[in-house]
Amino acid sequence: MFLDAVLARNPRLVACAVELHESGAVPPGSYVMDLDAVAANAALLAAEAGRLGLTLWFVIKQLGRSPALIGAIARHIPHFAAIDPAEARLLHAAGARPGNLGHLVQIPSRALPEMLGWRPAAVTVYDLANARAVSDAARRLGLVQDILVRVEGAPGAVHPGQEGGVPLASMAAFAAAAERLPGVRIAGVTAFPCLACDPDTGLPAPTPNFALALRARDLLAERGGARPVLSAPGVTSMATLPLLARLGATHGEPGHALSGTTPLHAVDFRQPERPAYVYVTEVAHTLADGSPALFGGGFYPRGAVRSALIPRTGARLRVRDAPAAYIDYYRLLEPGDARVGDTAVLAFRTQVFVTRSVVAVVSGLSEGRPELAGCFDPWGRPLDVRQA
Repeated sequence: MFLDAVLARNPRLVACAVELHESGAVPPGSYVMDLDAVAANAALLAAEAGRLGLTLWFVIKQLGRSPALIGAIARHIPHFAAIDPAEARLLHAAGARPGNLGHLVQIPSRALPEMLGWRPAAVTVYDLANARAVSDAARRLGLVQDILVRVEGAPGAVHPGQEGGVPLASMAAFAAAAERLPGVRIAGVTAFPCLACDPDTGLPAPTPNFALALRARDLLAERGGARPVLSAPGVTSMATLPLLARLGATHGEPGHALSGTTPLHAVDFRQPERPAYVYVTEVAHTLADGSPALFGGGFYPRGAVRSALIPRTGARLRVRDAPAAYIDYYRLLEPGDARVGDTAVLAFRTQVFVTRSVVAVVSGLSEGRPELAGCFDPWGRPLDVRQA
C-alpha cells in the first residue's frame, strides 16, 4: 500500500532497513521506524493545529510503544489518547501526559483510581455505569474529572469490535443523570471514526458519526456551561486539520499521520507528512510452484499489503491475499526472482500493537547518518535481537 510512497519520499529508510537486516542487526519480521521523520511529522501537525486553534492528543498503538518514539512525539504533542489501560501506563511511564483515556477501550473500574490520579484531561465514557464509576473513583480522590461522552455511531459507520456509546436519542437523559454525579463534569463528546478516507481515492470526508457528534455537542451546549469539547478522531492529519476546524471540532487525535501512512498518503505523495516505517523480512522457503514464502509476525488483516521489494534482484512481487483463516506464520508472494534468505521490504498499513514484531528505531536518517537507536517489542520493552 505504501511501498511506492516510501521509495519515492524516504528511500534512505528503505536502504537502511535492508542494511540492518542483511547485517543481522534486526531479524525478519521487523518494523524499521525513522525517528527523525516521526518527530518532523509531529512538529508539522502541532504547528498546524496551533494555527487553527485545535488541540491534539497523539495515538501511538500503530507504531508500537517504544519510549524513543513516544518521547519524539511528546516533545511536540505532549498529551496522548490511550486506547486501553495497558497502553496508558506505558505512555505515562515514558513521560507523556494523559489527554484522553478510555479512547477506544473503557477503563476497568479497578484501574480508575490509579489513572485518575494522573489527572487526565478527559476520560471517555460509553454509558452511565462507566460515568458513575469514574465519579465514584474521582470523589474518593477528592477530584472532579472531566468526561467525554462517546456518541453511539451510525449503523455501518463503526468498525467491528468498537461498538458502544450513548445513542443520540438518549443524550439528554444521559446528560441529566450524569450532571447529578458529583465526581464528574461533562466536558464534551466524541465519536469514532469521525473522518474516513475513500477506499479508492484516499480522500478524507466526514462520516455520519461526525454529524451525530455535532448534534450531541449542540444538545449539551443548550444545557449551558462552557463550550463543549468535540474530539473528532479518524485520519487526523495535515490534510484534515483545516476540515476539523471548519466543521467545529476542538480536538484531533493523530495516529497514522505521525508515520505518514493514512490512506491519502498512499495515493498523494505531496502530503506534508513523510512515510516513516517499512517492514523488513526475508524469504523463508519456496513452494513447489515457485511461490516465495516470507517470514511473518507483523502482517495485519486490514493492512492492504500489495507487493514486496526484493532488493537483491530489484523484483517487485505481488503479495497473495490471505483468507480469513490465515495465521501469520508466513505470507506468500507470487513466483518471481527471489530465493531463500533474500531480504524483502514491504510497506503497508499496520497496527504494531497486535503483532509480535520487533520495532527497530533508527535516528539520524535525515542527516544521512543513520544509527540504530534500539530495538523493542510491541510493548516498548528493549530487546537484544542481533542475528550475526
